[in-house]
Amino acid sequence: MVDIDLSTDFGARVSDHLSNDQVVWLTTVGANGTPQPSPVWFLWDGERVLIYSQPNTPKLRNIARSPRVSLNFNSTPTGGDVVILTGDAEIDRDAPPANVVPDYVEKYAEGMRGLSMTPDQFAQEYSVPIRVRPTRLRGF
Repeated sequence: MVDIDLSTDFGARVSDHLSNDQVVWLTTVGANGTPQPSPVWFLWDGERVLIYSQPNTPKLRNIARSPRVSLNFNSTPTGGDVVILTGDAEIDRDAPPANVVPDYVEKYAEGMRGLSMTPDQFAQEYSVPIRVRPTRLRGF
């Protein structure tokens, strides 16, 4: 697990991104070795990142083949505030569906409405939970 030193400016910014950003870029590696970044919704629990995916997506096939992934947040327009986490991803069949995770539903209620979905509809469509355990943090 990655250790985030909240006493530093960088650590505080990392914590803010993990707690408040709506989107993180999940990068998996395709069968031919090409990095495959995907913007995803996520929830940080203090140790792992929870992501929900539609079934049968390239990111799921990539994770099944190679669980090493990276997560990065958008930087400032001039390239500052860079936060990159690397770690291990797994399909977590024991995770609850998105519609019964109150913090996830609260965080993405507006986004779900923007997709013309209820939390139940979202959970049916994005039915595959992914957990990422960050092991390394870098940035500035």
